[in-house]
Amino acid sequence: MAIDHIWRLLSAVALACVLVMPAMAQQAEPRGYPGARVTGAPVLRSDPAVRKATADAVPADEVAVLVIAGEETTLSAQMAGKILNVRVGLGDTIAAGAPLIEFDCSEQQAQLRAADAEYRGARETHLTKLKLQALGAAGELEVTVAASVADKSKSQVDLRQSQIDYCQVRAPFSGQVARLKVKASESVSLGNPLVELVNTSSLKAQMFVPASHFRNLAPGSLFQVRLEDGRRFRARVSRLNSRVEGVSQQLEVEGRFEGVTNGLLPGMVGTAEFPARGRAQKQ
Repeated sequence: MAIDHIWRLLSAVALACVLVMPAMAQQAEPRGYPGARVTGAPVLRSDPAVRKATADAVPADEVAVLVIAGEETTLSAQMAGKILNVRVGLGDTIAAGAPLIEFDCSEQQAQLRAADAEYRGARETHLTKLKLQALGAAGELEVTVAASVADKSKSQVDLRQSQIDYCQVRAPFSGQVARLKVKASESVSLGNPLVELVNTSSLKAQMFVPASHFRNLAPGSLFQVRLEDGRRFRARVSRLNSRVEGVSQQLEVEGRFEGVTNGLLPGMVGTAEFPARGRAQKQ
C-alpha cells in the first residue's frame, strides 16, 4: 500500500510539471518578439522605417588613399664607369635639364678624338678621289669605296658622341630629389639606379574602391582626402580603370588634387571621403 501511494504521488508531480512549464516559457518570452528564444539573440523584424533611419545615420563612404607624384622616375646608368661628381643632394629642387651626376669619361673622350681623326682622314681621301675622277685619274669604284669608308668613320664619331652624352645625367623634368643611390668616386655598371626624382607640383590620389559601392563614380566626382592629422584636401576623380580586379572586386581610381596642397607629399596615406549616397557627386 505504501508503494502504491508513493507511485501515485510521483505521477501527480510529473503531471503538474507538464502543465506548468509551457506557461512559464510563454511568460519568459521577450515582449514584442513572439517565438524568440530566451537563450539566443533576439531576431529583429525587417522594418523599412528602421532600415531608412539606419541608412541616413551611416556616414559618407570612406576609402584608403595613397598620395603619389604626378611625375616620378628612377634614373639609371646608361654606361659603366666611375662617378666623377654628384651635383645634387637629397630633397634639392631641380629644373628640367639640370645636370645631376657626372661620370669620368676620359676614356670615352679619347675614343671620340680618335674616331674624329679617322673620319677626317677618310673624308680627305674621298675628296681627293673626287678630284682625281674629274681629271680622269680615278674610277667610279674608287670614289664609291672612299665615300663608304668616310661614311663608316662618321658613324663611329656619332657613336662615340652618343656615349659622351651618357657621361652626364640630366633631369628629365622639374622636381625634387627623393633618393640618391650613388656617391662620388663610386663605380657603377650599366643599368645601376642612380637617383630618384619626383614632381610634387602635380599630386595624385590613388585608391581602390569596392565596385559595388561606387557604380555611379565618374571622372569629375568630388571628394576629400583626410590625413591622419585631420587636414583635408580637395580632389576630383580623374581616371577610372577599365576593369575591376577579379579577386578583390575593387576598382582602381585616380584623382587629382585641387587648390592649395602645402604640406602634402608623395607617399602620405589618408582617407578619401566621398559624399553620402544620394547626393550629387559633381559640384
